[in-house]
Amino acid sequence: MDAIEIEGGLPLSGEVSVSGSKNAALPMIAASLLAPGRSVFQEVPDLADIRTLGRLLGHMGAKVGRGDGSEPISPSLPPPPRGEPIPVGQPASRTFHVDASNLEKAEAPYELVKTMRASVLVLGPLVARFGRARVSLPGGCAIGARPIDQHLKGLEALGAQITLEGGYVIATAKRLKGATILFDLPTVTGTENLMMAAALADGKTVLENCAREPEIIALGEQLRAMGANITGEGTPLITIEGVDELKPANATVIPDRIEAGTLLCAVAIAGGDVLVKRAPVQHLEAALAKLREAGTSFTSESGGLRVRAPARPDAVDVITAPYPGYPTDLQAQLMALLSVAKGASRVVETVFENRFMHVNELQRLGADISVDGHTAVVKGVPRLSGAQVMATDLRASASLVLAGLRAEGKTTVSRVYHLDRGYEGLEKKLTSLGARVRRVPGN
Repeated sequence: MDAIEIEGGLPLSGEVSVSGSKNAALPMIAASLLAPGRSVFQEVPDLADIRTLGRLLGHMGAKVGRGDGSEPISPSLPPPPRGEPIPVGQPASRTFHVDASNLEKAEAPYELVKTMRASVLVLGPLVARFGRARVSLPGGCAIGARPIDQHLKGLEALGAQITLEGGYVIATAKRLKGATILFDLPTVTGTENLMMAAALADGKTVLENCAREPEIIALGEQLRAMGANITGEGTPLITIEGVDELKPANATVIPDRIEAGTLLCAVAIAGGDVLVKRAPVQHLEAALAKLREAGTSFTSESGGLRVRAPARPDAVDVITAPYPGYPTDLQAQLMALLSVAKGASRVVETVFENRFMHVNELQRLGADISVDGHTAVVKGVPRLSGAQVMATDLRASASLVLAGLRAEGKTTVSRVYHLDRGYEGLEKKLTSLGARVRRVPGN
């Protein structure tokens, strides 16, 4: 498995561009299953999770590929070894094609689903279009329980028969029927799955207590382009009038707000002056507020957001919350920043119960952090020291890379296949800003 080595102590400068959003691209690509024909997506990042979904759709019989369309689309994508690195050389095309005209099987096998929780997003589209689906219970990052009970509750309310057998969800329905569904708590993938399922249901569906993330708005816009009758996405109440059929639609993926926030945190911890191009400022209000409170300054410029960092950040308190609150996906990165802040900070994690697994690794770098339940107290230290550390999940891996930018000496982050699930060439982007970061191939 690859590792990433960082020689810390250098401020960042220059320009860097934010890639397309992984968390928007995945449900948009899954939605292509709702209609026969060819869908084309622009600004799709080259990530391990995107490849996994592509392989999953290929397994079902869809034709999947990248490029400008001048070459035939490959019927499937070959499986990679565990810990697949992003290939070096020419960057992959940002254009992604799916032709779901002739699907052969409505199944998502364990071998593919085990590495990515978002693969459960095929469940709703398959049941809605074909009346059946067999999907393995999902895997992904080990950051706590993320059950799909709200997905299944909603599909049952729409008339699907659900059984669990051998680690698989088996869902059948002659045709889904509209219903009113109240989520017990806001769930992003649950909201997305039921939006897609209800688009082809008979009658009106009302989803209450929905998640409000920008990625849900992007999916709603795509579904409307496909012919769905949907309103309210981005609010707690979404209404869908089912239609008889949908058509393929082309779409452009929005910039990744979590990657943008990670790059902003990188500048804030390393120091410097960087223009972050394509930063979705409207989706980053909570993160920007905390970084400003820590002493970082921002200036909107044509095409991006300029970030300037102080010599040392100030301590801040933060509580994670569903959007539009401070995102849990930026908690670990902010904690890395606060580990070198002036004073003590308090970080409260309210979304995932196991999302402090990066604490032990930050402590190896010299951070002073104590955890009591869902609360971490971070006492800022003047400096960190390089060490060997291990990534435990996607966002934890990013936080360790960021901490390495500030640490004296060399930091080696192992198990960076987690990083490749959600960041497109992060080490290359940081290197372009003057950081000393390199990928070390595994044996």
